[in-house]
Amino acid sequence: MAPLAPSPLPPPRNSTRPVKVGSVTIGGGHSIVVQSMCATKTTDVDATVAQVESLAAAGAGVVRIAADTRRDCEALAEVRRRTRANLSVDLQENYRLAADVAPLVDKIRYNPGHLYHHERNRPWQDKVKFLVDVAGQHDCAIRVGVNCGSVDPALASREGHGVRAMLESALDHCELLDQLGFTRYCVSLKDSDPANVVEVNRQFAARRPDVPLHLGVTEAGMPPEGIAKTRAALEPLISKGIGDTIRVSLTVPVARKHEEVEAGRRMLADIAAGRLLGPQGFLAAGLNIISCPSCSRVENEAFVDLAEKVREATRYAAEFPITIAVMGCRVNGPGETDHADLGLWCGPKFVNLKRGGTHLGEFSYGEIIARLKRELDGLIGNRKEWIAEAQRRSAEYDAGATSASSWPDVQARARRQAGLDG
Repeated sequence: MAPLAPSPLPPPRNSTRPVKVGSVTIGGGHSIVVQSMCATKTTDVDATVAQVESLAAAGAGVVRIAADTRRDCEALAEVRRRTRANLSVDLQENYRLAADVAPLVDKIRYNPGHLYHHERNRPWQDKVKFLVDVAGQHDCAIRVGVNCGSVDPALASREGHGVRAMLESALDHCELLDQLGFTRYCVSLKDSDPANVVEVNRQFAARRPDVPLHLGVTEAGMPPEGIAKTRAALEPLISKGIGDTIRVSLTVPVARKHEEVEAGRRMLADIAAGRLLGPQGFLAAGLNIISCPSCSRVENEAFVDLAEKVREATRYAAEFPITIAVMGCRVNGPGETDHADLGLWCGPKFVNLKRGGTHLGEFSYGEIIARLKRELDGLIGNRKEWIAEAQRRSAEYDAGATSASSWPDVQARARRQAGLDG
């Protein structure tokens, strides 16, 4: 197979420090690296190796694999023996597994908000030092992966789950890593709202222009909407020189996971050529469906099919500014559906349904759509002002009165008029 052409170089970027991840380098003026994540069960070694190779062949410079158990670590050892791709491990609740997987991978990704799950009485600073020691011993880079739905509880209680909390979390961890003398790290700050992604990454780049940034929209959803959301966030950042590596996180079946890489490479080529889509396609929409990218933690393979059914079953509500979240597992589902108007998170046999932060119960995969529609109809009610707001928003955007930066204000106004916020 002929080697893939490197990703096109977009406009000149911020001068971040170089971070080596296996055979690629992030930052330091190198080409933007496209990443993806395996959706196969890590313990299914044959399927995972096949997906790693498929993603690498599509152009992924780094492939991430989840490891949550000792069995995952044992399987990852065999995966490592059978591929030369650059591997990143995704650690969630048990940070101590880093000692088992670090010899097998090129980068360790941890979420600051998940460090508190294990050994809750131990300071997070001690846990990060453990990760640094392991990474240094085994020649690994680190990604500090901050996510809007799982901010450190101490910060969330003080700052909420918005831009300020994400920014403070990232800066705190960067400061500690620097104090520990470990500089081989990058940072990601992800939100399901493209406007928040733009804002928090701009602020971080202004405060820490030396640190390479991994860009993406978490829970972007299904294509084509998920691609549009990602471009709405990443185009204005990359066009201003911000960003060293990217992922387009899509809710797609295992066999279509390569579409994430293809979408990322296509976006970089378009930005380099000046073909920007802008925020119009996403920002003019009313109903917003967010769904996590399929990964090895999905507890029922019907998750992707369920997300597609939710999209089809709710098209009649397209004009209304309502957010529906569809999550595939217990790791991110409970917390990251709290901020949606309606949230679903999948278990092995049942789907949990929430309205805001209120848990409404567990429903079978066969009955959840009907119950979701009932809740959606109740949420809409007779609030005809939502339609008027959607029309007004569209007219404002067409007239140039509404910019991407003012979109949160427009959303907030719609929610206030609908009686959802106070």
